[in-house]
Amino acid sequence: MRMKLYSAPISGNAYKVRLFLSLLGLDCEVVDVDPFGEGPLREELRRLNPRGQIPVLVDGERVVRDSQAILAWLARAYAEPSWLPLEAGALARVMEWLAVSENELLFGLAWARAVLRFARPYDLEASQALGRRGLTVLEGRLQEQPWLAADHPTIADIACYPYVALAPEGGLALDDRPAIRAWLARIEALPGYVPMEGIDPAAR
Repeated sequence: MRMKLYSAPISGNAYKVRLFLSLLGLDCEVVDVDPFGEGPLREELRRLNPRGQIPVLVDGERVVRDSQAILAWLARAYAEPSWLPLEAGALARVMEWLAVSENELLFGLAWARAVLRFARPYDLEASQALGRRGLTVLEGRLQEQPWLAADHPTIADIACYPYVALAPEGGLALDDRPAIRAWLARIEALPGYVPMEGIDPAAR
């Protein structure tokens, strides 16, 4: 049975799943759901995920909710072990960066973008301040090595990539982050990379 992903073109969390699916060369039907609207697709989504959030992946009888969980599922089920290492220390490093993606990058970069682009009622100044702290942490790490959790790309890089690449939409320029810009370019050079609206490498 073909996989089905409930997604939305404007969602960075959904995009990280679409990106990883493409990097792995996996065939998947994408169903776009309006994240702010109602209707039959929204009801269908709620039946699959009581939280009503995207993304949701349906893989045969398996329903996987949340972008981080989906990345982990795909990495274990379909990818080479390097994407989600088995060794305890390496796995812990991946989990550390997944935590960054769900904290500083989500509540910082993603929320700042949501305020400026979608008029969401978040605190822009606080979100931008948190986002800057996250970018500083990433910049320091990427000055030391080319990838976040290992000497090769892992799901940590995929999880962190979208909202960092979309940071300018939240009023956070990347001009003074050369290590981050080089890392973004490395991800964009991976075989199977697919873009997202709002991510413009030429504008960096």
